[in-house]
Amino acid sequence: MLLQFHHETQRPLDPGCLLPQDAERSADQPGRAVVDFPVAAVLPAGGSGERMGLTTPKQFCSIFNRPLISYTIQAFERLPWIVMVVVVVAKDNHDLMLNIVRKFNHTKVKVVHGGTTRHRSIYNGLQAFSDSTDSSTPKPKVVIIHDAVRPFVEEDLLLKITLAAKEQGASGAIRPLVSTVIATTSESYLDHSLERAKYRASEMPQGFLYDIIFQAYQRCSEFDLEFGTECLHLALQYCGTNARLIEGPPTLWKVTYKRDLAAAEAIIKETLSVSACIIAEAEEEAVELAKTLQKNLNMMETDVIPCGKESNVQYLSKTRNFIHISASASSSLWVLEMVKCFEDIDHARLYPVVIVWVQLSMTKQSADSQETDEFMALASEVKQRNVLLYGIKIDHSKEWHPVWSSAAVAHLLQAWTCCAFRDALLHTSELEQWQRSLERLGQITLVLIRDRNMALTGQMLHV
Repeated sequence: MLLQFHHETQRPLDPGCLLPQDAERSADQPGRAVVDFPVAAVLPAGGSGERMGLTTPKQFCSIFNRPLISYTIQAFERLPWIVMVVVVVAKDNHDLMLNIVRKFNHTKVKVVHGGTTRHRSIYNGLQAFSDSTDSSTPKPKVVIIHDAVRPFVEEDLLLKITLAAKEQGASGAIRPLVSTVIATTSESYLDHSLERAKYRASEMPQGFLYDIIFQAYQRCSEFDLEFGTECLHLALQYCGTNARLIEGPPTLWKVTYKRDLAAAEAIIKETLSVSACIIAEAEEEAVELAKTLQKNLNMMETDVIPCGKESNVQYLSKTRNFIHISASASSSLWVLEMVKCFEDIDHARLYPVVIVWVQLSMTKQSADSQETDEFMALASEVKQRNVLLYGIKIDHSKEWHPVWSSAAVAHLLQAWTCCAFRDALLHTSELEQWQRSLERLGQITLVLIRDRNMALTGQMLHV
């Protein structure tokens, strides 16, 4: 829906004007100190997804084996000041939604049946709070209405929407128009165009004092319930409440078409790939290779830790990407131990965790079929727990360098940071090949982490 935008009176909200000057805002929970009243959310999710062109409604389409609606629910559930999320689904999808709630451990969700239209579904969601006998769904002071297929909503915007709704009675996110809007005649000729600067696109989320929006739905006409789409309009027409409009970020877009699913997956991948933890076993070669790999992954935030520290919750909780480096054919038990730690802290339930096992081979020896089968079986086992295991073998055999011992390789890695040493030896074909191997190692590791391709799990790649 288009909203006419008045720059003088409806400018984007500055949250600072609503916050007490002496309010203490926690660095990790900024909303808790300023939202001292109950807030709930209603997510209409009864659409059929006709524009998507798929048999599965878009809110149930999966990204990394997790339905889109679960990502949206988590955007609200993770905020301590939001006490309840009511999800409104078609009756036929009730059991499916309950299974999603259980599988992904959504603890603040109540599922209710939707109606035949969007407004009827939202009204059903609001009615879930009106039953005074149901203590599990207490009436909130402010309710946020948001589309189930808009998963990328940040706390900062939700906080602005909530505080504005409490002060004004209603609030809504808006975005600038991308295209000029025109009106046509019944004969499909141009009638007139709108001055784009005066209008905005109405987006979600929208916030309301619960009593206002519930009363608006009680008073609205059957025509509104059947054909209407704009909640802010109902609050204005039936309660006289004019909404405060807040400019939202570009990430508020709605997943509508197939291409939007691919875009949503790309955003999630990018978000998951900003950091990694490099775990080096005790061998000197492994430690030096870890340092070199860290430099080659300079576009990511990385930590290098010694083997044995990977079970430390401090390191596990910082990232969902782990690179384990060993310089010998070590046991794979550490993989299962690490996955057990993930389960203990519920680290892989919502997003897939990546483990890249880098093996520095000091002998020119191909992996036998049994070793390959065992690695694939291990990867298949941990994938069931949402952990993606990849393997990379980097060869630095004595056939390449007959005069270099294992210790010499470690010293070579250490000395690689010295420009004089590097320049002096760069002409040797062995060193050039080793340099290319290190560069490929960094490139492949980065691609595996960023792409999270489930088809490549269990593969041992050679560089």
